[in-house]
Amino acid sequence: MADDTTSLAIGALTDTTKVTKMKAEAFLPDDYRPAEGEPFMNERQLEYFRRKLLAWKADLLDESRHTIEGLQDGTRNIPDITDRASEETDRALELRTRDRQRKLVLKIEQALRRIDEGEYGYCEVTGEPISLKRLDARPIATMTLEAQERHERREKVHRDD
Repeated sequence: MADDTTSLAIGALTDTTKVTKMKAEAFLPDDYRPAEGEPFMNERQLEYFRRKLLAWKADLLDESRHTIEGLQDGTRNIPDITDRASEETDRALELRTRDRQRKLVLKIEQALRRIDEGEYGYCEVTGEPISLKRLDARPIATMTLEAQERHERREKVHRDD
């Protein structure tokens, strides 16, 4: 009997924890912004960044769909060679932009994976927390500002060789 009571109590506690976690994820005020005074990468902050990343990804995918539709609809025979060259240049630029956005979507997916794995918000080089302001401005950031600057300086030095 004691084992049944203990099992029920543990089950109820687990269910309560799940419900509390779900409520924290579900309840995030529209005006919520992560603050430095909160515990770093608490459930509300993680949910804030998850939503921000998902919205960004949805916007990029929507733009891609419009581009594809535009490119399919825009295929036509233009007799004037200057107009045709101009349209080809526009198409090439659009495709280059979409390729950059495709790479950005991959980085967003990596950031979402880091959230799920509990690694989001920490520098992949130093392990230190990335500032909330930096993450808010660039949610796919993987390094602190200082580590990023060191990385870019080293990259520039090696590029000059």
